[in-house]
Formats: sequence, structure tokens, C-alpha cells
Amino acid sequence: MNTQDIIKEQVTTNPVVLYMKGTPESPQCGFSAHAVKILNSCGVDNIFAVDVLLSPEIRQGIKEYSNWPTIPQLYINGEFVGGSDIVTEMYQSGELQRMIQK
Repeated sequence: MNTQDIIKEQVTTNPVVLYMKGTPESPQCGFSAHAVKILNSCGVDNIFAVDVLLSPEIRQGIKEYSNWPTIPQLYINGEFVGGSDIVTEMYQSGELQRMIQK
């Protein structure tokens, strides 16, 4: 499987996928830590996290897959949600919680 196939499989077979720097237990950047904190406060305890620092191919591939230049990137039920700023805005408006509950 090529990188794009791997990413597609990850985002379509897991309900909540976060491409991040580090892991939920040990984030390696503030934006990733913030995204994990928001997901945890929404009651998500089954984050499928992909540490992009471990794979340059995934790190670049996810940017191409989503056409989004930054990490972290959140996917819910196969749908690209956005990066840290968008996730924060959606959380503050309650939209993220509604999306997770579906």
C-alpha cells in the first residue's frame, strides 16, 4: 500500500483520527496537546493517533491528502475537520461535540 492508501484506511476505519506530533500521552507540540485536550474534554477516549514525527512519508502525505498545510489534523468518521484553530472554534461553538456524538 502506498502512503495515500494507508492514510485513507486510517481515516475511514477509525471514528476519531488525530495526526499529531507525538502521542496523546506525550504531545510534542502545543497545538497537538491542545487538540488532545479538546477531544478528551468532549469525552473521546478512543483517539486513533498517528505520530507524524515517526514517519516523514505520513507527515507529508497527510498534508497532500487533506490539502491542509499544518499538523495536527483531525478526522471524524472519515471527514476532515481541520487543524488546531478550527477544532478550537468548533469546540467553543459546540459543533465539535455534536459531530462527535453522531
